[in-house]
Amino acid sequence: MSELSRIREKLLEWSKEVLEPTMKRFPEIKKEFLTEEGFRIRRIYTPLDLEERGWDYIEKLGFPGSYPFTRGPYPTMYRGKPWTIRQYAGYGSAEDTNARYRYLLGIGQAGLSMAFDLPTQLGLDPDHKLAWYEVGKVGVSMPSVDEMDLVFRGIPLDKVSTSMTINATAIEVLSMYVAVAEARGISKSVLRGTVQNDILKEYIARNNYIYPPAPSMRYATDLIIYAAQNMPKWNSISISGYHFEEAGATPAMEVGFTLADAIEYVNHVLDRRVLGIDSFAKRLSFFFAARTNFFEQIAKFRAARRVWAKIMKDRYGAKDPRSMMLRFHTQTAGVLLTAQQPMINLIRTTIQALAAVLGGTQSLHVNSYDEALSLPTEESVKLSVRVQQVLLYEAGIIDTVDPVGGSYYIEWLTDMIEDKVWKIIDAVDRMGGMIRAIENGYPQREIAKAAYEWQLRVDKGEIPIIGVNKFVERKEEMKVKVLKVDPEVRDRVISRLRKLKESRNEERVESLLDELRKAAEREEINIFPHILEAVRHKATLGEISGVLREVWGEWRAPEVY
Repeated sequence: MSELSRIREKLLEWSKEVLEPTMKRFPEIKKEFLTEEGFRIRRIYTPLDLEERGWDYIEKLGFPGSYPFTRGPYPTMYRGKPWTIRQYAGYGSAEDTNARYRYLLGIGQAGLSMAFDLPTQLGLDPDHKLAWYEVGKVGVSMPSVDEMDLVFRGIPLDKVSTSMTINATAIEVLSMYVAVAEARGISKSVLRGTVQNDILKEYIARNNYIYPPAPSMRYATDLIIYAAQNMPKWNSISISGYHFEEAGATPAMEVGFTLADAIEYVNHVLDRRVLGIDSFAKRLSFFFAARTNFFEQIAKFRAARRVWAKIMKDRYGAKDPRSMMLRFHTQTAGVLLTAQQPMINLIRTTIQALAAVLGGTQSLHVNSYDEALSLPTEESVKLSVRVQQVLLYEAGIIDTVDPVGGSYYIEWLTDMIEDKVWKIIDAVDRMGGMIRAIENGYPQREIAKAAYEWQLRVDKGEIPIIGVNKFVERKEEMKVKVLKVDPEVRDRVISRLRKLKESRNEERVESLLDELRKAAEREEINIFPHILEAVRHKATLGEISGVLREVWGEWRAPEVY
């Protein structure tokens, strides 16, 4: 009798002699158990569940650091290189953000992650009439290279890794960072970090875009090409599923739409006929969310790695193993933070962080417990850093690589998510790619539908959320200290902006902006060097974006629902 036959026989025996009598005495608490994706969860998982799928260890799992990278991109994972503790931070003026960065580095954070205010994200200087009420509110105001210099005062740019959450103005902001480094005698070739530069997800879920899709893709592609040729240690794009999850996407949608976006970017770079696949693919990075449904999130990350490896190998013929590695940053789920009983958020984010680490993340941001109420305070930020440090130094989870690998449930769930991801990618392919899918409203509608269905389940109590629909405290007292942005921030930033304009060579700036205008009109020219030169001579973000607006226009999204 084979091993599987013995298991099948024993399972039937167990069901009859142990399970059935127990079920009569102690019925299960729910009629059915579902993952957030909607998969029906079986009572237990055995090798029989993998046999049903024709599961093969080498094909599906393999070894860490080797194709298909299910078990992680590196052979020793956290035993050799711990994940980077990278708390997303930035608010107010450059001085406020510099103080927060120095504080975070002082309590053990290893990398920085920059948050920019909405005017900066949308290409507006702080003195623009539309920027007035938003300066410094959800991130730091960054109109010029002088502000970037202030943000990183006392911070060694050649020693720290910096991530920048910026998209429609990514080249302008990265140019400021490069210009500051150069002024300090640091070559851009040694700079380490990531710029988000993912405009497609803005059209789908976040809506902080400026230009129409075609020139926006040219903009993103120019950055990828320039970084590949001049900044070998810089990740030129962070292709983001996090915002899909925050908008309501299921785990498979989050991964499927993210990888479909990645395919679109790769196609656009290759269409330029400047770089081969292995010249830039190893510097593509990704960004996912970690929710509280623990095992499904671990499976999601593992499935994403496996699908991406197959895409790069089979679709694009990549030869360099680094091109096939899906490396990603994780942020715990902001959408699951509650204003009710906010300290519970610390429990949620700890579980989410553990899922990210067991899923093999390369860097991690843990949301602070008070972020449903305000920007995080120093106290709450410190606790978020300490969550990661306890996981890293005390929990023993880094001692072996991929400790959940081989779990019958995890492997089944990874396969199930992978199947749905491939279906999403195939659907986008049939539409002609992600830009066409966005124009047709396909990802927008699917995510909106999933969000609506999830909220219905919350409202019915089918998805319990402590403090919201379960264990609700009717007379809850709010005792959490909240951070408020200094209202004088705007005046300080605008005052420095005026002094910058008075001190610069205005004629030179106008000449450089005119050269950028001419470059933007010709698709074969990479605009990055032109923006960088303008930034070096103190052209502002709003001025540079204004030139591109003149040439490319602004995008108004079509009605897709």
